[in-house]
This record gives sequence, structure tokens and C-alpha cells, in this order.
Amino acid sequence: MDFFDVVAARRSVRSFMKKEIEEEKIRKILEVANSAPSAGNLQAYEIVLVKEHGTKKELAAASHGQDFLAEAPLALVMCANKKRAAYYRERGQNLYCLQDATIAASYIQLAAADLGLGTVWVGAFDEEKISEILSLPEFLRPVAILPLGYPNEKPKKTTRRKISDLVHEEKF
Repeated sequence: MDFFDVVAARRSVRSFMKKEIEEEKIRKILEVANSAPSAGNLQAYEIVLVKEHGTKKELAAASHGQDFLAEAPLALVMCANKKRAAYYRERGQNLYCLQDATIAASYIQLAAADLGLGTVWVGAFDEEKISEILSLPEFLRPVAILPLGYPNEKPKKTTRRKISDLVHEEKF
């Protein structure tokens, strides 16, 4: 698929086959994440790979009962690394590390779609509980969870805003 086809094909998937993801595909996805742009090339994010079913169930519970998280073969927890962003002082620790983690997460979603895998962005969760479940140090902040696997559904294309509604020239 070319890039524009991948973007058009990507959908939010919440139902997964009981099929393991090949290590080669996981490696490719992580390489794509590692190539994502970041502030000052600090790459101020960490990725926690969660395969253990019990841990995924805990993540689902801490994500307000989004049980599909536990059914995915893999969950990638994207964390902002405030320590790595300290070079840019307060703005780095409060913004740039979040941007770095979310850019990498977006690259992961596109790579997954290109490899025939599905994922969905999970942002609704209790940060403290997720941090506790994963034993995250204080300088890491979980910002997104991406369950990953082979889709067991074919979600329909969602409507999008018109470009003319979201783009403003020169001033708002």
C-alpha cells in the first residue's frame, strides 16, 4: 500500500482475532515508532509492551472497562518521558514529551494498518492506576494505550470534518 492508501484504510479496531502477532511485524512497528520525529530528536517517550493477559485485564479495568484491551494479543502503552525532555525545561516536560509520545503512537497506528493489523487509540484511563500496574517511575506519564492485533471486525469509514471547516488562513 502507498502512504495515502494506508491513511485511508486505517480504522479504529476494538475486536481482535485470537492470533499472535509475528515478532517480525512487532519489530517493524517499533522501528517505525523509533523513526518518528521528536522535539530536538530527544525521543522523550517510552513504550511498554504488554502481552500477559492478566496485566492486559488490569489495564482494561483501569481504562474504565474497555475490555477489548485484554483481548488484543498485545497492548502498547505510550509514555511521555519528562526526564528526557528536561533539556527544554518546563515546556519540554509539560508538552514536548507528550507530543513525542503521541507522534510515535500515530506512526505505530499507520504501520499497523500497513501490516494488516488493527489498533485503536485508548486515551480514557486512570493515569495513576496505569502507572501502578506497570510500575512506572515518576518521570513517566502514560498518555495512550494501543491494543494491537489482527482485526476481527471491519469498521466502517467514519465521517470527517470538511477541510474548509478546520483550516483557517492567516487568522482564526
